[in-house]
Amino acid sequence: MTTNLTGKVAELCELRELARRGPSDRATEAQHAKGKLTARERIALLLDEGSFREVEQLRRHRATGFGLE
Repeated sequence: MTTNLTGKVAELCELRELARRGPSDRATEAQHAKGKLTARERIALLLDEGSFREVEQLRRHRATGFGLE
């Protein structure tokens, strides 16, 4: 049982890290090429370190209108 729980915790940590890194290095480079920052980079500039706590980090939208698919 402990091994299964340990595996689940490791899986969750991996998912959180993937979400933190963003969609891809290519997407980040594209933002930078346009002279833009990523959302997390903008947040880091606006707020004091440690003052922001992201909620629902793994949440994905299901909107289908306005070309958001």
